[in-house]
Amino acid sequence: MRKRLLIAILAFLTMGATAQDCCSSATCKMNMNDKAENIVGIYQSKQGDDVFKANITLQKDGTFKGQIFWLEKDRDANGNKILDEKNPNKSLRNTPCDEIVLFTGLKYNAKKKRWDDTKIYDPQRGINAHMHAEFTDDGQLKIKGTVLGIGETVYWKKLK
Repeated sequence: MRKRLLIAILAFLTMGATAQDCCSSATCKMNMNDKAENIVGIYQSKQGDDVFKANITLQKDGTFKGQIFWLEKDRDANGNKILDEKNPNKSLRNTPCDEIVLFTGLKYNAKKKRWDDTKIYDPQRGINAHMHAEFTDDGQLKIKGTVLGIGETVYWKKLK
């Protein structure tokens, strides 16, 4: 009886370990691009020397908004909060760097299994670029921005 119980426990543990290995692999895990709401969350990334965290939220109209809420270097040499001085919209140039809205109106494209149909703001250059976003196999959010056919891709790591 003890031998059968031991064999049953070992078999159960082996099946659990096998299932766990399968679900952690890229081919078995749920594809993050399959559901619009999967993009919602907190991310960290780096562009140039700037390390930042951004929050992507679902809006009432079903679109998504991305906004910086933390920047590693958010103060100038005098200790003053860095402002969005390069913003092409003059009324937004006094926005603190850790409150910059990067995009609004981002829509999920179910046919392409990605998010697109908006522009992303690059505060380092003060430009807006057409954007699309999708998750890579390793779970990073790949964001590509293009202006006149010239593009740049950045990767955001999802923290939660």
